[in-house]
Amino acid sequence: MNLKKIIINLIIVLFTFSSNAEEKISNDQNTEFNVYTGMFDFSDDGKRSALIGFEHQNEDLNRDTFFGNLSPITGLMITEDNAGYIYTGVQGQYKIGSINFNPSFAPGLYHEGDGKDLGHILEFKSELQFSLDLSNNSHLGFSYNHISNASLGDKNPGANSYMFNFFKNF
Repeated sequence: MNLKKIIINLIIVLFTFSSNAEEKISNDQNTEFNVYTGMFDFSDDGKRSALIGFEHQNEDLNRDTFFGNLSPITGLMITEDNAGYIYTGVQGQYKIGSINFNPSFAPGLYHEGDGKDLGHILEFKSELQFSLDLSNNSHLGFSYNHISNASLGDKNPGANSYMFNFFKNF
């Protein structure tokens, strides 16, 4: 099955789960899933490829700190060139009305597959994410990230990606 079919099926499933407008929202919905799709390394004409990813956040683990509200995130991203990145890190959470701003940092393990050689298995993802509340338990967003090995490898080309995100609390 190609990536476009997977994305279309995923969108259908997401809208099926989120379309019940009269669904009762409880205050104990502490798990958030983020499903995203976009373009991996959009700034490299030779190695850009579509991507799809999933991210989990458990809001029970949020902590108020000097830097604001922080929470752990864990995720997985796969490109159409069979490159993969699995990561875990920390995300800041800032709310401005119905707009959410979530910068994050996550070290992870990268496998190039048939995609871009980023120079090392250990890579670091820095991300800026903006989203808009759709309801009490879902929001839609846009994010940009940069993945780099911080010169751990012999080369460090990095990759810049953008994604469209759908978030759902359970």
